[in-house]
Amino acid sequence: MRSLVLAALVASALASPVLAQTVPPETPALPHRQGLSMEMPQVEEDAALQAAIASTTRPEADRARDSQRHPFETLTFWGLQPGLTVVEIEPGRAGWWRNILEPYAASTGGRYVAVGKPTESMGVADGSADMVVVARAFHNWSRDGRTDPYLAAFFKALKPGGVLAVEQHRSVDGLNVADVASTGYVPESYVIHAARRAGFELEARSELNANPKDDRDHPFGVWTLPPVRSSQKDGRVLTAEERAAFDAVGESDRMTLRFRKPEAAN
Repeated sequence: MRSLVLAALVASALASPVLAQTVPPETPALPHRQGLSMEMPQVEEDAALQAAIASTTRPEADRARDSQRHPFETLTFWGLQPGLTVVEIEPGRAGWWRNILEPYAASTGGRYVAVGKPTESMGVADGSADMVVVARAFHNWSRDGRTDPYLAAFFKALKPGGVLAVEQHRSVDGLNVADVASTGYVPESYVIHAARRAGFELEARSELNANPKDDRDHPFGVWTLPPVRSSQKDGRVLTAEERAAFDAVGESDRMTLRFRKPEAAN
């Protein structure tokens, strides 16, 4: 049975346009992809993770987004394994990743920790976390000076060899983060440079969550797109045609990065 499940996953990966290309073709819209190595996840069988993702205890709205957020492939790329201590930063009220990670940790002998204010407490002893997950948060932190102190807190909490896992709305590179963060997007280079300043090594980046249809030109920032679908603000109201066009884009173009705390670090 296990071999059949694995075979099905591999066949799905080969058929999927998201996973079929190890390195997507370069496009003018995403020049920042050039010059850095790319990596796609190796699809491994993890029955507990499959069960957590497929569980009907997850909200139906969460499961409806799986085709655009690719939870199994993304968590595999980040290196999630049974028994790890995983800290998620600012999981939010909806808890999209939490609704997968928490039951997965419980079923595999691991530990899930949700943290809202990293500089006050990371919820774990220094040097004890296996993975820190950050999803769609750097645009907020960059606007009030939290990026560097937060990354320092993550570095301190992780074990040597531990992983910083990042998913973030991605602007075109070369832009000033101060000019685009209010739209929900930040340059990939901004995240990479900030993580390296904190001592992390960029181990791999994936285009799993790339969306070439997202031109980032939205009247209400990234929140114009699903799942938020903002349609009016300050007197600006989308027409039905505009709303349909933005819905057709789908969720944002996102960077998916894996950083590692060096083995020699304290």
